[in-house]
Amino acid sequence: MSLQSKASGVARRVLRSLGPSTGAIVAFLLIVLLGSFLAPTFLTGRNITNVLRQGSMLGVVAVGMTFVILTAGIDLSVGMVLSLTSVVAALLFAEGQGFPLPAVFLGTLTLGAAMGVSNALMIVWRDTAPFIVTLAMMAIAGGAALTVSNGRPIGGISGSYAWIGAGFVGPIPVPVLIMLGVFLLGALVLRYTPYGREVYAVGGNEEAARLSGISIRRVKLITYAISGFLAALGGIIFSARVTVGDPWAGRGLELDAIAAVVIGGTSLFGGIGTMLGSLLGTLIITMINNLLNLLNVSPYMQGLAKGIVILVAIAIYRKDR
Repeated sequence: MSLQSKASGVARRVLRSLGPSTGAIVAFLLIVLLGSFLAPTFLTGRNITNVLRQGSMLGVVAVGMTFVILTAGIDLSVGMVLSLTSVVAALLFAEGQGFPLPAVFLGTLTLGAAMGVSNALMIVWRDTAPFIVTLAMMAIAGGAALTVSNGRPIGGISGSYAWIGAGFVGPIPVPVLIMLGVFLLGALVLRYTPYGREVYAVGGNEEAARLSGISIRRVKLITYAISGFLAALGGIIFSARVTVGDPWAGRGLELDAIAAVVIGGTSLFGGIGTMLGSLLGTLIITMINNLLNLLNVSPYMQGLAKGIVILVAIAIYRKDR
């Protein structure tokens, strides 16, 4: 066998080992190279830290979206659930005069999980399309956020709460540690738990999963609860970073979360995808935004760029089943 044939065989094995994340890895490396060429400050330590911090909220939400899309579902409500929970957390904190911080976080996360469960209940018991149900929840959560806040940001976040958004553990920002921890936990759940295997089974072939004894309702209830819970965690991270709860905080975030997951190689048809891919997709989306900002590109063009990236990601995915 020639040296060229051996090298080609090794390359194919490496690509197969990377699985659905292969495209995301290639895209990530290309953006790093392009960014370093176009913007001298792109790969500086300060900017890398900034990119990671900016991507932390999106990354946390993308983990929940990965679970949902792996079951062949979709959750359009995550952005407005994040908005609502950021406002609720700020109101409960009440400039440090309200509930103790653990109670604030517990109540906020419980609200997010409950909204996710509400989505799942309508989807599984009324056999309604996830797109329609979560679109309705998006409107409900958005309206509730504007109602309880009177359409204005709720300020007064400080102390230990604000540290979650602005603090560091060594050289690493706290939001980045939270994001990485959530991604790691999500990867372990998918790879090593019965629930993780059931998620892949439901997304791969729901009828076959049902016939094998998997409770489709239970899997989807847990999945949408995770999505709502992590949207609420994103709301906490956002409000801690900017020290206000904002009823518009998550506007459009569902688009970015779906883009990050799809770019990372998770199939919109379910059953295929990894947390590594979603992490890379999150970084790709955040780096695109950051690079366009460094190049002084109009914010309107940034939305156009993200839309094109999503279309390209969908176009290159081939439905094999």
